[in-house]
Amino acid sequence: MDWSKSKSIFIVVFLILDVFLYSLYLNRHTEAQLVQRGSSLTQKTIEARLKDDNITYGVLPTNIEKAAYISGKVKNFEQETPKLDNAKNILIDKNKLIVTLKNPVKVKNIDEATSYNDFLKANVYEGASYTLWKIDKENKKATFFQTVNTRTLYYILNGLVEVTWNDQNEIVEYEQTLLEDIGAYEEEKVLTTPLRAIQTIYNKGLLSPNSTITEVNLGYTTLVQFTQTQVFVPTWELQVQTEDEGQKEYFVNAVQGGILDLTLDASKVEEVEEAVEEAITDDYEINLDAENDKSRE
Repeated sequence: MDWSKSKSIFIVVFLILDVFLYSLYLNRHTEAQLVQRGSSLTQKTIEARLKDDNITYGVLPTNIEKAAYISGKVKNFEQETPKLDNAKNILIDKNKLIVTLKNPVKVKNIDEATSYNDFLKANVYEGASYTLWKIDKENKKATFFQTVNTRTLYYILNGLVEVTWNDQNEIVEYEQTLLEDIGAYEEEKVLTTPLRAIQTIYNKGLLSPNSTITEVNLGYTTLVQFTQTQVFVPTWELQVQTEDEGQKEYFVNAVQGGILDLTLDASKVEEVEEAVEEAITDDYEINLDAENDKSRE
């Protein structure tokens, strides 16, 4: 074999291989740049689309990049009924307190959240851990959601206070549920950005033209509503002022994306609870029958 020819062949092969590897590197580098540009373009596009529809928003949160799922335990008031000095009557319904006040408490301004703060602290067990969510003047009620480290637990049936006042704007009664032993459930997760949350509801056609996004906050919503120990997922809350429909609220899963449909309709939760209890009972009876059959054998 002619060594000089073989040497020349090897050199040519290695040159071809080098060219191929270099071209592969260039292709991948170019693809990465295109992906980066595409991501930037998508962001610019959503901003441009919002601008075209005259949908505005203020300064979005920029310092919240990660958050953990959290868990909490439903407070059992039957095991430990709090001492309330201004309580005329205390009724316990499962995990709920229904308190009638001995001395009704005057609310200075039923439209202001600060007007309720002193009442909550003085009359409600762990009252400082609740924040005002909704005022229903027609039915003379105000709803407060429980908070964890200043973050709101949205529409959690087991973490809220509802007060009722009379014609003199005096609070005469309230109902309370409470979550306790709240802590991180697992390690922190990378969150979607507030702008992505806005894009999510925009793409679903939920943002009408000439709307203003007035609030974007991070809180939590429940994953399981019917167990004593519950797990909650970080959630973006978006408050939107529309031109025709007034104030609207939307919730987006801050970990996986997706719009959440939240409700305070207890009847739906009770239906699920009953179905689960029936399934557990049926399963228990089947297992018990099986064990009895084995024992007879």
